Amino acid sequence: MLNAIDFNRRMTDVEYRLETRASRDELANLQHRMKDAGLPVMVLFEGWDSSGKGSMIANMIQTLDPRFFKVYTTTDPTPEEQRFPFLWRHWYRTPARGKMAIFDESWYPEVSRARIEDGLSAEEAYSRMDSINTFERQLVQDGYLIIKFFLHISAKEQARRHNRLMSNKNTRWRVTERDKFRNKHYKEYYRVYDEMLEKTNTVFAPWHVISAMERRSAMNDIYQIIVDSIRSALEEKKMIVPSEYHSQVHTFHLVKQPKLEDVPLYRSLEDSAYRDMLRKEQKKLSKLHNVIYREKIPVVIAYEGWDAAGKGGNIKRLTAALDPRGYEVVPIASPTPTEKAHHHLWRFWQNLPESGHITVFDRTWYGRVMVERLEGFCTEEEWKRAYQELNEFEYELEKWGAILIKFWLHIDSDEQLRRFTERQNTPEKQWKITDEDWRNREKWDQYEVAVNDMIRLTSTEYAPWTIIESQDKKFGRIKAIQTLNDAIEARL
Repeated sequence: MLNAIDFNRRMTDVEYRLETRASRDELANLQHRMKDAGLPVMVLFEGWDSSGKGSMIANMIQTLDPRFFKVYTTTDPTPEEQRFPFLWRHWYRTPARGKMAIFDESWYPEVSRARIEDGLSAEEAYSRMDSINTFERQLVQDGYLIIKFFLHISAKEQARRHNRLMSNKNTRWRVTERDKFRNKHYKEYYRVYDEMLEKTNTVFAPWHVISAMERRSAMNDIYQIIVDSIRSALEEKKMIVPSEYHSQVHTFHLVKQPKLEDVPLYRSLEDSAYRDMLRKEQKKLSKLHNVIYREKIPVVIAYEGWDAAGKGGNIKRLTAALDPRGYEVVPIASPTPTEKAHHHLWRFWQNLPESGHITVFDRTWYGRVMVERLEGFCTEEEWKRAYQELNEFEYELEKWGAILIKFWLHIDSDEQLRRFTERQNTPEKQWKITDEDWRNREKWDQYEVAVNDMIRLTSTEYAPWTIIESQDKKFGRIKAIQTLNDAIEARL
């Protein structure tokens, strides 16, 4: 892609002022239309050192209302950030609907420069580029607009700009030893940049390679591309997935699971056997927790199940074996207005554990294909697309090295009714039962269809569902802890 760029284009000051005046005015107007339409926009500036990324961002934002955009300068990941998945810190910075995020470098240096400077293997770089393509596709299908610029200059021009900066004692500090190294090894960086551009130039988020040899013509091109892109996005409303792209989406191998109606619920434990097994399994889990901390293995435990199936008591017995400094329980309720303004996976990316820690989710990202599906909180197209998105999310956790355990706590309808009635008739338990619980119960058959679909379509080889027979809570608690212990031991 880089060799197709014409370095000879130039503009005079008069030409620049005449051609950009209309674009600048329209961009200011489009920003307010963007806000009203709830269109989230991400503008990425990548390119060579000294190609002018900072000055072009500064020029661009003069046109914009500062209340509705934010500029991010991305640096190398800190040691703390390195304990999370590759895209974790970047998901956090995706803008809310109606707002704009402008990136002075983004996730791309971690698949290009890192190959030369950090020893990142080609295999890992390609894996990360696949993750980036998935990340950007998920955002665009959710209504985001992603505009990507790569500012291109020659090695000779880069050296000239370095020399100009170093000739002035007040700007000499801006040229580092790393900048000099990159100019000296320009051809090596050219190769990895060009490969990165080729592999991440998608229909969802195409690259715009801009000649930055001359600032005015580059800035004019940037204004025009941003204006055209936002205008088109506002007119088209959403990205239509080309049919040829479906064959490129990752296919996941699924593990066959029984339907809920075929799961036997007769299993139970006597009190004495339960107490003995609970002590034994908790003692084992306590030891394993120390090992995963030392080995820096993250663990994600997802709890789903029928209302009154015993999730709270199950989680309580499991976490009783853990060091409180090394785990967190995240209860998931209805999304807040801020969470609704982002992609539905945004809030879950933020709550992942760092390496060596455990996060327990009391309800999860699967709400998209259950309650949101049945209550009409998302469109049919959105919940049908979510099965792929959820598998992709969990695949990123698997690539990161996480142990992912997914529990469905299962009881039958009669047992749920018995527990609901007991809660309602016991003063100290009445807080556990709500009108919403009774409304959900009326839709038992619809939820059963949705849960069977969920388990069938998202029980992957790397993240299979474990159905916990929770008709007897004691049996369910032991099975959950044993399942977690077995998964950790298998990894170790």
